[in-house]
Amino acid sequence: MSAARDSRMLGATPHGDGTHFAVWAPNAARVSLCVRTGAAKGDHALERDTRGVFAATIAGARAGDDYAYRLDGGDERPDPVSRWQPHGVHGASRVVDPGAFPWQDYGWRGIEMADCVLYELHVGTFTPEGTFDAVIPRLASLRELGVTAIELMPVAQFPGTRNWGYDGVSLYAPQSSYGGPDALKRLVNAAHAAGLAVALDVVYNHLGPEGNYLAEFGPYFTSTYHTPWGSAVNYDGAGSDEVRAFVIENACYWVREFHIDALRLDAIHGIFDFGSTHILAELTDLVPDPASQLGRRALVIGESDLNDPRLVRSPDRGGLGLDAQWSDDFHHAVHVALTGERTGYYQGFAEYPEGAVAAIAHALSRRFVFDGQYASHRDRRHGAPAGDVSADHFVIFVQNHDQVGNRAAGDRLDALVPRDARRLAAALLLLAPYVPLIFMGEEYGDPAPFLYFVSHSDAALVDAVRTGRREEFASFGWAGDIPDPQAMSSFERSRIRFGLECDGEHAQLRAMYRELLALRRAEPALRPGAARIGVRSDADARWIAMRLDAPGARSLLGVFNLAEHERSIPLRHDAGIWHRCFATFSTIHTIAAHAQAAVTLPPLSAALYFLETA
Repeated sequence: MSAARDSRMLGATPHGDGTHFAVWAPNAARVSLCVRTGAAKGDHALERDTRGVFAATIAGARAGDDYAYRLDGGDERPDPVSRWQPHGVHGASRVVDPGAFPWQDYGWRGIEMADCVLYELHVGTFTPEGTFDAVIPRLASLRELGVTAIELMPVAQFPGTRNWGYDGVSLYAPQSSYGGPDALKRLVNAAHAAGLAVALDVVYNHLGPEGNYLAEFGPYFTSTYHTPWGSAVNYDGAGSDEVRAFVIENACYWVREFHIDALRLDAIHGIFDFGSTHILAELTDLVPDPASQLGRRALVIGESDLNDPRLVRSPDRGGLGLDAQWSDDFHHAVHVALTGERTGYYQGFAEYPEGAVAAIAHALSRRFVFDGQYASHRDRRHGAPAGDVSADHFVIFVQNHDQVGNRAAGDRLDALVPRDARRLAAALLLLAPYVPLIFMGEEYGDPAPFLYFVSHSDAALVDAVRTGRREEFASFGWAGDIPDPQAMSSFERSRIRFGLECDGEHAQLRAMYRELLALRRAEPALRPGAARIGVRSDADARWIAMRLDAPGARSLLGVFNLAEHERSIPLRHDAGIWHRCFATFSTIHTIAAHAQAAVTLPPLSAALYFLETA
């Protein structure tokens, strides 16, 4: 039996006339269970086994009862594998019956990576209510837009009621202020009914600083490695077998009990494991099992700034076998080309040989910008070639929570560039044959910033967060007033206004996104991984031409003018006629292809052509 299956015995499991409680606490000599509500109310002694698990079946304890653990007579602590924390990160846990929810999605079969159009959203700021249930009425609009999967920023219980989610500490408990476990299940059930997959952002590189009691139970953390966000999780030191099981079972738990279709693993470059089998390889191997039991597939996506294709290469080729990874390089190259920013990590893309336009061209053709070259912002060579890995293994974007929210003012791309440049960015994203991600409100140009916000109860911690934000922005040269992360106004200002999608230029931008997403469905050559990609560019003239050829599909040519002046882009010889099927501008072109043919684009514009052959 695998460690992950052993771990399923932990937590509170109701059955028959009672509930089985089990907690791994090798650091404790004795553990008592404190049932705070219901027929079994009172303190109960637990028995320890040889691996440090304390357990007992308590008659009369039922779903809905609140409970906690007391280690060696100390203060009460929530269950490390609590399914629900209705009283917050410091309060008692609640027993949940995992089989009680009336699922109606048994005809759902999941989604392939190549069919993903991801829509990243923060539950708290996506609606005025800020709950799982409030997302449901908006699903039909997202599906009509052309989205195929919503991606939820982390929902594991975090301190207070407002947080990005990366400070989660109860990894098994969906955030109570969002509605708790049944509300998340209702959202997933409704998404599947609407034809949408659900991806969930999970954080396995660290836990948040407030309400994090795991170290009192066992060796969950290590001082051998360090992360920018807190203590590193112990994946390869003494006692790490149970820690690994805790994390792997958590990943399987979201798929099994919440029917999640894909997991996005946050910042896996902060996961350190030098054991014989990397935790990511084990996790990726086991996550499909609970999905298979439901008759569907599950995906594992990693966020990494290493530009390491081994993450997504198959295990038989020496890889870890993830289904996809985020590619920040595409965003950074597009951002620098359109905004001219060159501070912080944008420096390397501004100083890329021949400039940011050449960097975009490299990302379009070769997955990453830096795949072994010198990166000036790192002062070293970075990355490795990934051209052998198919394009459906890479998620790209022009906005996301990090790239907007980690700016001092949380300003979106719409606030930084003119309208034509904004439309050009959308075309670069959605005409690229990679897996696209859209950040909530991006599709209609929502003007709301996305600020960093927290609601910690510890004043010293709040001061540390404020100081950390100021220091983080120093390398970008951002100074002046930085919105207070603890202030309610930072949270409220970040709430998007979904109704704007029907108004004026907002509606026009959304219509363009919808048109582009329809093209992705209609043109087989735009399906990630299907086409051979050929890219030409002129860094001085600031244009890019991308040719896509897929077996059995018509050839496509995407042309992009990143200059502030009209540009003529030469075409290579083809026997046939290029017909335009999309443009960010309004004039009409049909081009008889020959050796001297060219297409002229207005400033900051893009177009897509298909080839009609005799």
